[in-house]
Amino acid sequence: MSGLTTLEEPRALRATMFRAEALTAGEGPSISDSEYRSRQQRLLEGLEDEDLLLVVGNPESVRSNDVRYPYRNSSNLLYLCGWHEEHSLLACRKVDGKWSVELFVQPNDIVKEIWEGRRPGLDGAETSWPIDKAHSIEDLDSVLGEMLSSCTRVLVKTGLDKKVDKLVMQALESKGRARQLSGEGPITIEDPSARIAELRLRKSPAEIEMMKYACKVSAQAHIEAMEKAEDGIGEWQLQAIIEGFFQWNGQTWAYPSIVGCGDNATILHYHANDKACRKEEVVLIDAGSEYCGYAADITRSWPIGGRFTEAQKEIYQVVLDAQKAAIDACIVGAPYDAPHHAARRHLAQGLIDLGISEQSLEDALSMGGDLGKWYMHNTGHWIGMDVHDVGVYRPDGEPRLLEEGMVLTVEPGLYFAAWREDVEVPERWAGIGIRIEDDVLVSSNGPVILSADCPKEIEELENIIGTSK
Repeated sequence: MSGLTTLEEPRALRATMFRAEALTAGEGPSISDSEYRSRQQRLLEGLEDEDLLLVVGNPESVRSNDVRYPYRNSSNLLYLCGWHEEHSLLACRKVDGKWSVELFVQPNDIVKEIWEGRRPGLDGAETSWPIDKAHSIEDLDSVLGEMLSSCTRVLVKTGLDKKVDKLVMQALESKGRARQLSGEGPITIEDPSARIAELRLRKSPAEIEMMKYACKVSAQAHIEAMEKAEDGIGEWQLQAIIEGFFQWNGQTWAYPSIVGCGDNATILHYHANDKACRKEEVVLIDAGSEYCGYAADITRSWPIGGRFTEAQKEIYQVVLDAQKAAIDACIVGAPYDAPHHAARRHLAQGLIDLGISEQSLEDALSMGGDLGKWYMHNTGHWIGMDVHDVGVYRPDGEPRLLEEGMVLTVEPGLYFAAWREDVEVPERWAGIGIRIEDDVLVSSNGPVILSADCPKEIEELENIIGTSK
């Protein structure tokens, strides 16, 4: 992508060029209205004429008193029409034999807009979003009530909006004369999440570009943290460097960043980020940005002091080799768990080669074998509009086969927590936690690493760490 320069160029120049591109151009990749319409059409083609599809927006969440968390709408609603404002509901129904995509939104209100910001309103929604009609959310009772009275089946995920749930249940339980005379009103309810998930699982070329863009920003953020590393830097400061870079480039974090130094790197979902890092420690940073609803998810592990010790290097190389083998297994037609099995075999063999395990390879891989002491999680997950994206892994009880357009993370690791009392931790490797994670696109030409801009070879890392000093 233009504006992102190579790793060999000076740090200040590279960062300045990218930031200028992001801020002055202001145009990353985007999803076209025609693609949104295509998504709607593919979903609605599977419905019956008298169905009513409802996609509920996420509720607002209070942090404390009158302070709210930053708002992020539901991924399904973003996927179908890109609407990002709060207090919204997407409704799809057939009108005069044709599907109509309708959106409930907040109406314009000058007083509230003075305090809280401008609203698109009904006119803005109809002219600038891929929908057929907009309604005021304040008219939900009457308008949605009318929609419910003329449908037979409601497709809605309940539990997200109490008001919508109440209206749906009232319609289902109605015993009025209209229903008795003409059979009007819904008689069944279905959660449409699985239908939408199947669409979201396979990424379009435009979606792939969105994810590449998030990965490029995320990779540069990781590099910024590497360059600024020094003895005594705080986990929270590394987090600030990375998340500040996200925000500087018009993005936000896709999930709270994990920044763990030393033994903290052995805690899989460590979140305190409050320890000072020492030069002899390895830091594990799991951080990714979100761009227009699309997530990146990258983990890198590297020495604060700029040089791996021999023990750290041994574990790092085992994990890196396992990750490369797992990425190679991300091919069309392979079962989704093929990368996991490839990574586990390489990790187990690495433990045997280092003398950490004295078991045979098959024993080390078995339930209760030595590998499970030091590697406790799966090797990856779907990624897209959610970090842990939607999509069934084992339809009909069998591993799903990978298809072109699917994107998954590949993230093996080894964790030797010195604080554990349930196992005997080898002294040479105590306090070392290594995870390496990339986002990988399954394509007909083989796996494509969307996060390839983020360095991970030992020599690359050692040439970057601390170079801003």
